[in-house]
Amino acid sequence: MRPQVLTIAGSDSGGGAGIQADLKTFQELGVFGTSVVTAVTAQNTRGVHGVEAVSADLVARQLDAVGSDFIISACKTGMLFNRELIDIVADALEQHRFQNVVVDPVMIAKGGATLLERDAVTALRTRLLPMATVVTPNIPEAEVLTGLTICTFTDRLKAAERLLSYGANVVMLKGGHLDGPLAEDLVMTKTDTFRMVTPRLLTKDTHGTGCTFSAALTAELANGHTVMEAAQKAKQFIHSAIAHGLQIGSGHGPTNHWAYNKHPKEVVSIESIAYR
Repeated sequence: MRPQVLTIAGSDSGGGAGIQADLKTFQELGVFGTSVVTAVTAQNTRGVHGVEAVSADLVARQLDAVGSDFIISACKTGMLFNRELIDIVADALEQHRFQNVVVDPVMIAKGGATLLERDAVTALRTRLLPMATVVTPNIPEAEVLTGLTICTFTDRLKAAERLLSYGANVVMLKGGHLDGPLAEDLVMTKTDTFRMVTPRLLTKDTHGTGCTFSAALTAELANGHTVMEAAQKAKQFIHSAIAHGLQIGSGHGPTNHWAYNKHPKEVVSIESIAYR
């Protein structure tokens, strides 16, 4: 039986992020994707032009429909928009006992549009992070969740440690917002800390990178890999997707979800760090 996975996220009419990116990623990695739509955006490569949350009742019905009929081996959360939806999702995760929960704390779109209401941050921190097998913030998201300013490598270590203290089993602090020739993610578990590195790619075709990375991670957990194995494969997947961009649209173009299975895989360097 094919592994069955779930994405709980917003819809991107431009097709590069959100539910659309997640389902494309699931398909490429050989898992059957189901979805719960939390919000609908009017969006293209130039930005978000409108957002409406799906009613709390319909989100709950979607979650129950999936949870009562599918065997979900892993699930991910993306855009949850407001506190009420976060509470409903957290309740459903508990009720249906979904395993391998990947929390991608989507807060701001590439063009700067706010995708998470301010009063929802506390709910995300207190309701969802304790359920997270893995949480995958970028630097700005980690700053909001922890209240820390992240400039140095030491800052990143402290932020990851604080995110662990909220209950997540593993923190993957993504380095896409950093400068330099390497795209370096920090991975911290309760016992170990690692750097995960690939060459940095200079391109504007980066719309949906966070969604795609977390979806690939979800798929590989469902495929039976350990967290570190899944993280390495997810890093390879997103590197391929960025490296072989589609040159679509006039803004931040989408990544190429076909690329991973059509091109050689980039070597991901994983380095253990002595910390704590």
